[in-house]
Amino acid sequence: MKAIVDCNSFYCSCERVFRPDLRKRPVIVLSNNDGCIISRTDEAKALGVEMAGPYFEARHLIEKHDVATFSSNYNLYGDMSRRVMDTLKILAGTENVEIYSVDESFLDVSKVATNSLDEYALHLRKIVEKWTGVSVSVGIAPTKTLAKIANHLAKKTKLLRIVFIHFTIMKL
Repeated sequence: MKAIVDCNSFYCSCERVFRPDLRKRPVIVLSNNDGCIISRTDEAKALGVEMAGPYFEARHLIEKHDVATFSSNYNLYGDMSRRVMDTLKILAGTENVEIYSVDESFLDVSKVATNSLDEYALHLRKIVEKWTGVSVSVGIAPTKTLAKIANHLAKKTKLLRIVFIHFTIMKL
């Protein structure tokens, strides 16, 4: 079984770690030279702020709703990524973590009992957020591709931010 742990609105989450007053407020992060929106929180999404949209086109909406706006800070994001990945390595074991991108890692969870996977995923979410301040979603499935789909569903439902896909394969 494979799990993918994906940070939620990663760049915005990193900014919120050091600005807890922004916890429920809409937040966006802009690209180099502040040209495009490259990260947005759920609150900003709900206002209609588009991902990868030019800042100038969304400026009226951003100002109207007092959206907290940050220029990108890649040194901060790199440091926070390392903290998240180090936490996952402590929790899952270094040999079981494959860093996929700045905000995603695949975990080999084949040694975790199938009936304990939900509990394991909740534990990962809780500890990563407690130790780093960054919230994550977890998708678990038999393959990396299905784990990505499960993670996508977890982000869409927002209930537990965990989805576990399990198939029983029968041989005829």
